Amino acid sequence: MKDIEIVYQFLDEAQTYYLATMEGNQPRVRPFGTVLLYDGRLYIQTGKIKDVSKQISINPHVEICAFKDGKWLRVAGELVNDDSHDVKVAMLEKMPSLAPMYSADDDNMQMLYFKNAKASLCSFVEETKTYHF
Repeated sequence: MKDIEIVYQFLDEAQTYYLATMEGNQPRVRPFGTVLLYDGRLYIQTGKIKDVSKQISINPHVEICAFKDGKWLRVAGELVNDDSHDVKVAMLEKMPSLAPMYSADDDNMQMLYFKNAKASLCSFVEETKTYHF
């Protein structure tokens, strides 16, 4: 399995991860649940009207963290905006619960993929595994 597939599987199974951004010199962290592996890229989704979108546009370097089965995964990298219609449709098909809030045709739905990402899978009882994509 490729590094990106291992990371995606962990995030998908964990269902919730925490996204950290910066607002000035203040860290901001919030729970997310949107994750998609599409066309060889790891995507997350948000709304362009949200503060998190504005923070990412100013500083695209972020980190996410998820916990599952006594292990935690940290992914650090740069988020890149992708306005392509097909990736929005793929996310909405994977997560139909987003449909009341977002549409692939609206100007609010924002898809972001990780670039130059480094992921660390950690636990208290196993050696840390590192992945790059």
